[in-house]
Amino acid sequence: MFARAPFTSIGTLALGIALLSLTSTVAAQLSASPPIADPADNRFRDVTEDWTSPALGGSHLLPVAPLAGFVDDTHPGYIVQLIQLQWRWGDPIDVYVMKPKGIKNPPVILNLYGYPADTDPYKNEIFQNALIKDGFAAVGFVSALTGHRYHDRPMKEWFLSELQESLATSAHDVQIVLNYLVTRGDLDMTRVGMFGQGSGATIAVLASAVDPRIKVLDILDPWGDWPTWMATSPFVPKEEQADFVKPAFLKKVVVLEPLQWLPKVQAKKFRLQQNLFETDTPKASKEKLRAAVPAGTTVVLYKTLPEFNAAFPHSTNLEWIEHELRAFPEPLPAPGKVRAQPQ
Repeated sequence: MFARAPFTSIGTLALGIALLSLTSTVAAQLSASPPIADPADNRFRDVTEDWTSPALGGSHLLPVAPLAGFVDDTHPGYIVQLIQLQWRWGDPIDVYVMKPKGIKNPPVILNLYGYPADTDPYKNEIFQNALIKDGFAAVGFVSALTGHRYHDRPMKEWFLSELQESLATSAHDVQIVLNYLVTRGDLDMTRVGMFGQGSGATIAVLASAVDPRIKVLDILDPWGDWPTWMATSPFVPKEEQADFVKPAFLKKVVVLEPLQWLPKVQAKKFRLQQNLFETDTPKASKEKLRAAVPAGTTVVLYKTLPEFNAAFPHSTNLEWIEHELRAFPEPLPAPGKVRAQPQ
């Protein structure tokens, strides 16, 4: 089943366009998001999930053992692993882990692009190499009701119509992915960064506001200011817009309003980037989002598409986040152990 909404503007397409060029009121406790892919699967019978908060405290999610999809060790400078993770019914998540060779426990950057982007970028060798070329590991996955995670639902239910679910579950996912990465033992989890774009940037804000493990946060064109966004964004289908401005809908998503969560971001270094020329997020909402960031946030504005493209060669703009992560001290070796020499 294909994603519901088309790409409508540069804001949504920002990274997708460049990647294509490389290849030519709700109760606090809710049952885990549908569907139940296999009624005989009892692993998640006791799962409940709180869609009113990005924090995990009110949810009971049950991660099962990771499934190894593949390991691609054929590249000269890096390794790609596909891992399938799951903690709720009917929602296995493909997670791509890309690691540079010859570097022990590299810092790691999570990447979450906006709806409706799928995992295709992480299958592209040019993009993979751009993510790890400076000695950082990269982890990529997609948000709820997006790409391979959108299935077995009525077409009327999609990312926007189920926005509370989409945002809350995805913010929970970020934290449980971090839990998984800690268990691997081959990454420097004291130096974790996250890049988010579009709806992925909104999710990154929610996750960073409740999880201090994200030390550096870099976001591009976050969605937010829901009443204005739903009423005036061209991304919202006209035939459904009336439903999304109703008080009942807005009451559900107000608990996940980025304007309220931005001041709570716990990242030690935070950068907000905005394309002034993109239209998915209305101008008034962009201004409110800029005003809501905490003191000390770096704000970068791109006035034109050429200016933006120059800042994102090979669809990445990693220099800032990498520089900030390098500024954090490397973890000390365990007592009695000698630090390994660089390979």
